[in-house]
Amino acid sequence: MLTLIGISADFDPVHKGHEKLIREALKLADCENKKVVVYLNRGFSANHAPFFVDFEARREMALALGADDVKSFEGLHHRLVLSYSVPIRLKQMIDDGVTDYITSASIPLSEIKSKAQKFIDEGNFVGMPKSYTNRNEIRWYAINEFLGSQLEYHVVREFNKDKFSGRLIRQSIVENDMELTEDVKKLLPKTTVEILKREIDAGRVPGDRNWKDIYKRMNTYSRGNLEKIAYLNGNTINEIIKRRVYRDPESIWAAFRRSDYGPVMTRLAISAIEMEVTKKEVMELMKSYEAQGVIPDNQKVQKVIDRAWYVASEGEKGVSAREANDAFRSRNIDVDAPMTLEAGLNLTKFETKITKEGLNTDLYVDKNGKISVQFKSEGKKIKTNLRLPAVEVTYLRYIMDSHFIPVGGNIKKAKKGFKVNVVIG
Repeated sequence: MLTLIGISADFDPVHKGHEKLIREALKLADCENKKVVVYLNRGFSANHAPFFVDFEARREMALALGADDVKSFEGLHHRLVLSYSVPIRLKQMIDDGVTDYITSASIPLSEIKSKAQKFIDEGNFVGMPKSYTNRNEIRWYAINEFLGSQLEYHVVREFNKDKFSGRLIRQSIVENDMELTEDVKKLLPKTTVEILKREIDAGRVPGDRNWKDIYKRMNTYSRGNLEKIAYLNGNTINEIIKRRVYRDPESIWAAFRRSDYGPVMTRLAISAIEMEVTKKEVMELMKSYEAQGVIPDNQKVQKVIDRAWYVASEGEKGVSAREANDAFRSRNIDVDAPMTLEAGLNLTKFETKITKEGLNTDLYVDKNGKISVQFKSEGKKIKTNLRLPAVEVTYLRYIMDSHFIPVGGNIKKAKKGFKVNVVIG
């Protein structure tokens, strides 16, 4: 059996705060005849950014401090927000035979339990308040309890975060031309200093994004193609197109700031663009874990679709979106959300003549905020707004802005002309 350590830290790089965590885990392991296993994220950090130090070097840093083994979480943080990736990581740990989870926090376990209870009761872990100290630790505890896991939760008092911060350590190294100052060395174990120097000399630090591909996609993709990428909504796509051409990271960050994306969502969206993560890919990943009983009911794909239909329907009655959303979350409301819609088209005579049944269509939000469609027929690209009842327009817009539910369509012959059969999910 194993004792798990380090889930809430990316160990990028391993500093003395992480060293303390490993030492406390080793004490626990010695008392109970268990092993200490560090789980590290691979590929992208929990904050959806590329790592400063690559996985193998971070693995070596953890083993040098006494960890018995290092395992990885892979393929999650360029596809999923934390409220979805945490249950998946917990499942992997439990399947591996982990019995104890140990983390560091500036608040005691009793406060973590108290703040987590609301989310445990609701079974919904999206939107953890930014004002919460150690909200990631609160999220881990809440999901662990909600899923009925037998993992024992241990909290070690963390070092001063204003000093022992991976972000500040990385920032100092970059600002000092990839040199480790004496002040930074004091924050790192000797073994970390040695490994980090070696990695810097080898040119493997810092890791970075594939900006070439990101620029290319943001500069050239149509609205329809951008709509397929996860974590991009209609307003953001229009902002991206309006601000072309992108040649540097700051111009990309500025486009997302204008779309009211915070830093975490911006990093996730950029990662999705870099890796060409589609909404379909994210949805199918979520559904695969739903089938394993990992994703809480209120976060399941169908719940998101049902909530969109309920809020849109209540809006027709004059109920505000906030009131309807709160009602849906707090009550067990049955909804029969339509998964297909029939939308009218505004085609010219020529476009009607060359349009054919069965053609696939891309949906997007045009620069005026209207839901539109584009498709090709006989070598011609056709774009037009969709005609739908108001409640269906609202519903469809909620779905298209959901970040991970794909919307597609195909041309259907109507009594007069053609329609689009819109398919949700």
